[in-house]
Amino acid sequence: MPDFKRKLSSRQEDAETVLCVGLDPDPNRLPQGALRTVETVDAVIQFNRAVIEATLPYTCAFKLNFAFYEVLGRDSFDAIRATLDDIPPDVVTIADCKRGDIGNSARLYAKAVFDDLGFDACTVAPYMGLDAAAPFLEREGKAAFVLGRTSNPSGATFQELDCNGEPLYKTVARHIAKWDNHYPGTSGLVVGATRPEAMRQLRDLCPTLPFLIPGVGAQGGKVRNIASTYAGTGSIVVSCSRSILYASSGEDFAVAASKAAREMRDVLAVHVLRS
Repeated sequence: MPDFKRKLSSRQEDAETVLCVGLDPDPNRLPQGALRTVETVDAVIQFNRAVIEATLPYTCAFKLNFAFYEVLGRDSFDAIRATLDDIPPDVVTIADCKRGDIGNSARLYAKAVFDDLGFDACTVAPYMGLDAAAPFLEREGKAAFVLGRTSNPSGATFQELDCNGEPLYKTVARHIAKWDNHYPGTSGLVVGATRPEAMRQLRDLCPTLPFLIPGVGAQGGKVRNIASTYAGTGSIVVSCSRSILYASSGEDFAVAASKAAREMRDVLAVHVLRS
């Protein structure tokens, strides 16, 4: 099994893209064309399958936010497994579940995400420190994207608190960079596209870490602000969800998703890959 950085780099080079499609199927927003069965779980699986097929040529990764699956009830993990089965093995998969618990619990979370479900990477919350992240970073070939400066409006409440003369998110990033040198897994950062100054600062601090960048599209982040994060040797994965998934609310949703993904891939190529 290739390690995370090699797998990501290989896919990005082959497909000439840094785009990640977020598979966040809101049951209340599924187009009528996806509702081919009575069961919502089956509709979600069919919707995801159509989106994966439509956007695959333009993506390096797919990211599954667990909230949109857990709401399905007892069949939630069946929907996750079925969706993962539809993603080719050379494409990176990211579990967006923001785990962050004490060591013994974190080890079980890591086992579930990496061993049972088989994801390549997982998002992790750093508030509880190294105990919460280490079980993910101990996994050779896998990656943990630790929350750095997020794109949500209230992220500043804690992330920008003064910590010895600098915002807390920079202190967190310094620790993550150290962790990357001490564990076999890959350390990465979640950095919102809505915070361009933070993106630049974090890339300066962590020139070799991969960045998972949400916030482009529906959240208002601008592609042109991302270019500086592609400096150095650190890779980036730019995640878009709603602007692609719900590009159309009709039966042509897959065609519309393909068009939206292709356009985003092309914009990223101009402003990021060729800048």
